[in-house]
Amino acid sequence: MNQAITQHHHHDHDHQHGSSWWRSLGEALHLPGFNHDHDHDTAKVVALTGSASHLGIRTIWWSLLLLGLTTVIQVVIYWLSGSVALLGDTVHNFGDALNTLPLLVAFMLARRAATSRYRYGFGRAEDLAGLAIVASMAISAIYIGIEAWQKLLNPTQITQLPWVIAAAIIGFFGNYAVAYLEIRTGKKINSAALIADGKHAQIDALTSLAVLGAAAGAWLGWSLLDPLIGLLMTIIIAGMTWQTARTIWQRLMDAVDPHLIAHVEEAVGSVAEVQSVQQLRARWLGHQLLVDLTVQVVAERSIAETAILRQQLHAQVEQVVQRPVELSVQFMPAK
Repeated sequence: MNQAITQHHHHDHDHQHGSSWWRSLGEALHLPGFNHDHDHDTAKVVALTGSASHLGIRTIWWSLLLLGLTTVIQVVIYWLSGSVALLGDTVHNFGDALNTLPLLVAFMLARRAATSRYRYGFGRAEDLAGLAIVASMAISAIYIGIEAWQKLLNPTQITQLPWVIAAAIIGFFGNYAVAYLEIRTGKKINSAALIADGKHAQIDALTSLAVLGAAAGAWLGWSLLDPLIGLLMTIIIAGMTWQTARTIWQRLMDAVDPHLIAHVEEAVGSVAEVQSVQQLRARWLGHQLLVDLTVQVVAERSIAETAILRQQLHAQVEQVVQRPVELSVQFMPAK
């Protein structure tokens, strides 16, 4: 008997705090007095896929706004100063803003119901958006590397140093806010693409501080320090691109942490009626885990007893995973 169990776990900790833009901004940035979620529930299960997608979409809109404002300010200051280190930071921020667009589309698609053609729904679009993030990061690294190399061969003096310093500080805080939002939400809903984009912004926050080093070099008359920092940023971005590509590849190839599988198998085996676990497979579909399970039970069971056992198995798996789970179970009588 092969029957699928859809998950009905519901978490009612989602408070209503009003809908004003000021309250929404406070909640999105997790300012004191505006916390929509308490600190202790960072790993809280976001029960429904639709709710998780809604949270992801809200986070992406705020990220796009913050990165857009940061980039516009830095473009103006780069045009005044001519700093290649600042250019690298600005281009990367612009790339981050573009990265949010495929993520936004992916989360919107994930909210759509399954169709006769797409039987598993559209959750995979979230992982495909990660490919756009990897491509954007690679293009940024190549472009910044070329510009830094040209400046290394033909050094130019940075002007408007106070403005360059201000742009670096603005870039740091803008990217740090985006990284905090995206990584926190990504962990909560288990979105590999959103976490990857958040880590991208996290590194950008640090590279924004590197622009301060270029400004210090210009102040001391070390004109080569600016392109050298640009090359260093290129190496950092390239390394992060490789790490992100590995994460997205693993998700697209249905890789699941072996330790998680072992814990799930142990939890299933702890149910008294289960004699052995014959097969256990799992894969992530966006931020939802799909589990295929075949277990050997001690005896033939009635329909009512089988339904109760399914519920027990589902509860055990969801308790271990701490994420929304769709469980498909097949029972085999003991020989």
